[in-house]
Amino acid sequence: MSKIVIFGAGGRAGRHVVAEAVARGHHVTAVVRDPAKHRELLRPHPATEGDPAECGSLRVDGERGGGRAMPGVGGVRLIAGDVTDAGSVAAAAAGHDAVISVAARLDVPSVDFYVAAAHALLDGLARAGVGRLVLAGIGTTLEAAPGVMVHDTPGFPPEARAFSLGHAAELEVLRDADTGVDWLVLAPPPVFLDDAPRTGRYRIGGGQVLPSSGDTPFPYADLAVALIDEVETPAHHRTLAAVAGP
Repeated sequence: MSKIVIFGAGGRAGRHVVAEAVARGHHVTAVVRDPAKHRELLRPHPATEGDPAECGSLRVDGERGGGRAMPGVGGVRLIAGDVTDAGSVAAAAAGHDAVISVAARLDVPSVDFYVAAAHALLDGLARAGVGRLVLAGIGTTLEAAPGVMVHDTPGFPPEARAFSLGHAAELEVLRDADTGVDWLVLAPPPVFLDDAPRTGRYRIGGGQVLPSSGDTPFPYADLAVALIDEVETPAHHRTLAAVAGP
């Protein structure tokens, strides 16, 4: 089992990541801005319907299975923290094995938030001596055609493009950083994610939209599977990787 910090644990994606990690027996530090608003994170988190011993996953590309659940072993510690502050990141991450960030802010400019978060995460993890960082990206930063991101395609909504540009700026900070932190950005398909049941199955690729994934629903729960798999058994390093349903 590992000790994992999850920034943005109170959001829709974050709650699924916490559930997946706990179901696999990991110890989770769930970081939110206001713990009083997210006490539900301290309750039991079944990651699947049915037998919890079947909480493994299957990577369709690469044919690698994920971890298996160890019911009753994992747990959650809920704390306040700020993913854009390196000192706060370092304090939360100390003594942990890996950090996952699914944090988002809609009340500040996207570029400001994601750039600040990228700098703070790299700085804070270096201070804390934590070597693995896995972030949830956004599918609109993937290439729809060689050299053309989805958010640069004709007719893409301007308001959605502004948000996507924040993720793109975050990725540039990570790529340009001289850091010992082994980071990875996993980008789900450029569609709205939903709360459909966990399947534990997904494909993982490179920086391009995966074939047939452009209009296929993708559950938050399966994004959580992919994120935790990359903590348990890192397979992709210092890159943007698309993740989608099988």
